[in-house]
Amino acid sequence: MPLTAQTPVKRAPTKVARPVAQPSLLDPASLKQKAPEIFRVKFTTSQGDVVVEVNRAWAPNGVDRFYNLVKNRFYDGAAFFRVLPGFVAQFGISARPDVSRVWAGARIPDDPVKESNLRGYLTFATAGPNTRTTQIFINLADNPRLDGMGFAPFGKVVEGMDVLDKLYSGYGEGPPRGRGPDQSRITSEGKAYLDKNFPELDSIKAAVILPGAAASAAKTQEETR
Repeated sequence: MPLTAQTPVKRAPTKVARPVAQPSLLDPASLKQKAPEIFRVKFTTSQGDVVVEVNRAWAPNGVDRFYNLVKNRFYDGAAFFRVLPGFVAQFGISARPDVSRVWAGARIPDDPVKESNLRGYLTFATAGPNTRTTQIFINLADNPRLDGMGFAPFGKVVEGMDVLDKLYSGYGEGPPRGRGPDQSRITSEGKAYLDKNFPELDSIKAAVILPGAAASAAKTQEETR
């Protein structure tokens, strides 16, 4: 099945020095804050800025998780490890193995699919029913067939779609279908594995919630009704 978040494989400890994460990210159970109904997030990437608008009514479980991850800087340094032109750009494995390890089992319940997987829409990847954790993909084309597979969009790109179209895609699919980045090794080895083996990958430098964006986004939606 496409767009799955692979179940991490246990590996021997790596000797690569692992950066220490802020304490909040090492305790998933403590990050349970309810998200605003509508808010915006800016991703500063290696190709430029991308702004997404998130709507809690579309997928409340997914939005609450995304909000807490962004607020606590989970996605800073994360790579776009799976970029397939005309399909998706996928990210959401932490650059830090200590963080990836504790979030691997922090699953959230599925949300019903209320919006279609259109170009520019954000959706959590899964490894089966009720297995969403941290991985997200952005649709690079209209992918309505994913709707019936349970992939529930929770937001959309409002600025910077051209940036996403420029993300490096030369490595293709990961194992077992291709020779691209291995999700299990990203989880266990982090940024060091990607820097050594896939140096051309683009990444997220920072992901932040835009101040005042909730009110602005709500006003924009009201004006367009």
